[in-house]
Amino acid sequence: MTTDLGDDPLALDRQVCFALAVAARSVIGLYRPLLEPMGLTHPQYLVMLALWEREPRSVKDLSSTLQLESATLSPLLKRLEAAQYISRRRSADDERLLVVELTGTGRALRDDAEKIPYAVVERLGLPVAELERLHGSLTRVIGAATSPA
Repeated sequence: MTTDLGDDPLALDRQVCFALAVAARSVIGLYRPLLEPMGLTHPQYLVMLALWEREPRSVKDLSSTLQLESATLSPLLKRLEAAQYISRRRSADDERLLVVELTGTGRALRDDAEKIPYAVVERLGLPVAELERLHGSLTRVIGAATSPA
């Protein structure tokens, strides 16, 4: 397989990493004003999405699902607990496991959060089918980047 990177393989506008970084910052920026009234940052929103999907979850499971190191996840969980959106406790079955679950307030927040994906799609102004294709492509990129060499 040959790889053609054009005349200048170091041209900034041809770098996948640059396009991904700018796209990520730009899209996450669209979420900020939507999440602010809920008192959530984007990383906290991702934690809440995982918990709205399934709870209770261990910290280890959340870390794996969100692909976040424990050192990054722990402060997010502490802030969500301080906001009374989640609770953390030791598992009755295995004291080594820290279990995270939503509080009533955290569960109720889901109703407001359901509007967010629609608002982001509307703001982007791109067809849903195009966004779904992009999601599929990004999922393949993530898989390729994280698979053992």
